[in-house]
Amino acid sequence: MMKREFNVIIEQDADGYFVASVPNLLGCHTQAQTLDDLMERIREAIEQQLNFV
Repeated sequence: MMKREFNVIIEQDADGYFVASVPNLLGCHTQAQTLDDLMERIREAIEQQLNFV
């Protein structure tokens, strides 16, 4: 499997949720209450986006 790297922007919203987005993948974003959950979810979102293309 080919390894690819993406920049991920992580911010925390006013309610305390962490929000992640990948600028190079249009529409690739997610949110979670913890950073551990966020990292898992953004990896899944990236995989889904790449499988869609």
